[in-house]
Amino acid sequence: MHTICGNKHAQGATPGSLVEESPQSGEQPSAPNSSAPGKEPADSPKLVHKSSLPASLPQKTKHQSTTFPFFSEGLVRHRTAQEKVVALEQQVLVLTKELKSQKELVQILYKALEAAQQEKRASSAYLAAAEDKDRLELVRHQVRQIAELGRRVEALEQERESLTHSVSLREQEVKELQQHVQLLMDKNQAKQQVICRLSEKVTQDFTQPLCEPHLRPSSADRDLLSQQERMEHLKDDMEAYRTQNRFLNSEIYQVTKIWRKVAEKEKALLMKCAYLQARNCQVESKYLAGLRRLQEAKASECSELLQQFIQEALQWEAGAASADSVELSPISEYDEYGFLTVPDYEMEDLKLLAKIQALEVRSHHLLELEAVERPLQQRWAALAELSPSTELKQLLRAGVPREHRPRVWRWLIHRRVQHLHTPGHYQELLSHGQACEHPAARQIELDLNRTFPNNKHFMCPTSSFPDKLRRVLLAFSWQNPTIGYCQGLNRLAAIALLVLEEEESAFWCLVAIVENIMPAEYYSKTLMASQVDQRVLQDLLSEKLPRLMAHLGQHHVNLSLITFNWFLVVFADSLISDILLRVWDAFLHEGTKVVFRYALAIFKYNEEAIMQLQDGLEIYQYLRFFTKTICDSRKLMNIAFNDMNPFPMKQLRQLRAAHRERLEAELRELELLKAQYLERKATLDHTRPEGGASEDEGEGDA
Repeated sequence: MHTICGNKHAQGATPGSLVEESPQSGEQPSAPNSSAPGKEPADSPKLVHKSSLPASLPQKTKHQSTTFPFFSEGLVRHRTAQEKVVALEQQVLVLTKELKSQKELVQILYKALEAAQQEKRASSAYLAAAEDKDRLELVRHQVRQIAELGRRVEALEQERESLTHSVSLREQEVKELQQHVQLLMDKNQAKQQVICRLSEKVTQDFTQPLCEPHLRPSSADRDLLSQQERMEHLKDDMEAYRTQNRFLNSEIYQVTKIWRKVAEKEKALLMKCAYLQARNCQVESKYLAGLRRLQEAKASECSELLQQFIQEALQWEAGAASADSVELSPISEYDEYGFLTVPDYEMEDLKLLAKIQALEVRSHHLLELEAVERPLQQRWAALAELSPSTELKQLLRAGVPREHRPRVWRWLIHRRVQHLHTPGHYQELLSHGQACEHPAARQIELDLNRTFPNNKHFMCPTSSFPDKLRRVLLAFSWQNPTIGYCQGLNRLAAIALLVLEEEESAFWCLVAIVENIMPAEYYSKTLMASQVDQRVLQDLLSEKLPRLMAHLGQHHVNLSLITFNWFLVVFADSLISDILLRVWDAFLHEGTKVVFRYALAIFKYNEEAIMQLQDGLEIYQYLRFFTKTICDSRKLMNIAFNDMNPFPMKQLRQLRAAHRERLEAELRELELLKAQYLERKATLDHTRPEGGASEDEGEGDA
């Protein structure tokens, strides 16, 4: 029994190998061989044969009561050493995997560097080409590169399918081996039953005395015999289980190794496939940019060929998706919130720009998916309860994943309007609107059809979003009669509906923005606070970007014509949906300071491109759509929250107060001039000659 206990503890300490210990209490257990983690279970210590046990084993088992107290101490020391060895082996495994992943990352970065250098050389050759034929040849070379990338992606997809097939074959083999093991166990059990019957018969023959064959054994003898038989059966079962355990452990170890290798290889292939897709998007966008440059050069000799290339590039997605099973171009028609990824502009030049921008956005998303987006999603998933903190502020600035955004927005809105929110208030406003028509209802109806014409939820005739938007705007017009309705509120409410989907939540989001986040009189008839913010933005631009403001002042560019709508609808018409909703994530938490930060960041992002323009009309044309060319959301966020620092709220309040005072003085002066004009006009009307005919009289004579 002492030997059996020792074997059980040895099995628990070293999985995958069975070691029998000597029952001697004073003997120290030898440390196992801490070999490399990749070795097979056969390299583990082998089973000690029964013949190698000391000859005095029966005597020691008889006196096991004297050695038993010392056995627990040796077992504890043995388990401690074994646990340390197992922990060290696990640490070696983790470090080996980390080293392997670091090497793979270095290889990927080295390949990316080589590809970038090759593209740089190709671009230099393109710019150095003297004739259009050479440039067209370089463009054809880019087309061949795109085709080569497509073939590589197909090969990787085939390799992944073959690996998946091999894994399924391995699983079938494991199932067959398990069935074979079960069959062997059944055979072994049948053999054990036969052996037991034969052992019983032999035992009965030897235990009966030769001299008294007619006497039956006593009850004590029968109990002793049954106990001996039971012990023999238990020993046989124990040996069988040991053999079975060794076999199953080795099989499990092998299957686990195969599964881990396949999983690691599949993960590496997925990362490589995403990287190749990103590179494919970048190459395609550069190809389109090259076509656009050639189109701007107005090469008369090859204008038809360029037009053909442009049409093929714009229509390539549909043909590739139908021809190949592997989707090489991941650009879909609509994004996850229903906005067109490539807006349908009338001008072909703008179509090319939109397609280039969509490809750039997708390539940035694919490259940042593993390094940035997945860790961010894990941090949001771990954030069970929302509470104001520095960590939450940083997470909101980085952007909320789509699956968590409705919950986070509802929490942010509730913190803003909890002093106004009462149950059933929204339904009361709707009932009031049904009883009598609001004066702003006609203007609301006109603006419904102008809300996001590039979003399928507001353009589809069967969609429920326009009706929801109508009810939200009418309820708000009754909620705040001083404002009623102002153009721009429809876009704010539409963004809230796209994210929250519930009418009441979108209504309270609109209330939070207009009555809590934005300053007073931001949406009034005079738009007083909106005009003040435009002047504040001019001061901040002069402070943060003096070179750009000097350039714009030289060409007499009035930025408020461009930026006024940014502040009024919080970039709803300007930025692509992915960047727009990240701006709103921080805006709902921090307020209008975020709008100023991102407005400055947009000009900083495009500063060099604006500085290259030397004509006022050309600058206005560029500023009209330059926000749609921003595709790197991480870069824009870093500029807004890092490069624009320091950005104290105290400075913003002081600038607002100063400009509001000046604007009010200007408005008073205008009112005074208006009154003087009306008084002068009334005086002139009294002194009008009697012989003069009015317009009404002239019309009557005619």
